[in-house]
Amino acid sequence: MRTVSTAVERRFVAVPSGQIHCAIAGDGDPALLLHQTPRSWLEYRDVIPLLARNRRVIAMDTIGFGDSSRLPAGEDSVERWASVAIELLDALDLDKVDLVGHHTGGYVGTEIAVAYPDRIRAAVLSGLFLHGREGRLEHATGRAVVDDVDRRADGSHVKELWDMRAAFYPPDPDLLERFLVDCLKAGDLAAEGHRIVARYAFEERVPLLRRPTLFLMGDADPYAFPSLDALLAAVPHAESAVIAGGMVPLPDQLPAEFAAAVEAFLARM
Repeated sequence: MRTVSTAVERRFVAVPSGQIHCAIAGDGDPALLLHQTPRSWLEYRDVIPLLARNRRVIAMDTIGFGDSSRLPAGEDSVERWASVAIELLDALDLDKVDLVGHHTGGYVGTEIAVAYPDRIRAAVLSGLFLHGREGRLEHATGRAVVDDVDRRADGSHVKELWDMRAAFYPPDPDLLERFLVDCLKAGDLAAEGHRIVARYAFEERVPLLRRPTLFLMGDADPYAFPSLDALLAAVPHAESAVIAGGMVPLPDQLPAEFAAAVEAFLARM
């Protein structure tokens, strides 16, 4: 039996839009992992070695998040984030990949699969929620639902960030600490990232998916799980999988179950 190293290599990759930080492990068919706002590759820290047993895994920090460069002010959008992901694939000489995206990463993955279908073999889109246009645009301005606080000299805003997310997390300090590190590093994009997603016309783009697609859900994710039937109606060829007890931090929270669902789908493609 071939022995495959699942050791994770961290590297910066120069692309036209800046420097993209990513974590890479394994060998074989490549899979690009895209994280939610305001996280980084660390969202997949425990998923990477599991998927890397059978494939080459690339978990990128979306431009502006983690340790990746920032775009010039005003350039951030789901479409732009998708184009930078393609720049990364070009720089790594990857012609075609499988996509795995969670929450914001799922929207970026949707745009990649729709706008650049020849670069995608299959897509696992996790934790997506489908608003109508009016409902979506309600979140495009003003306060973000989470991660939007006023900085204060006494540091109490850090506790406020923790408390906002705790409502959607299991009682696990390690998971919340991982979130908090990424959130503070993202700065103003922690909140703005949610508004950027709300400005993305997902309800118009998702029916255009043509690649093999899996909608992956945690049944304890109050934002995403209620949208599953609507997503399947919008993309009739798509499959679905539901992870019991899965919450907003699904890849972090239940990495073995998440990786197993991803691998079961991709192995059949």
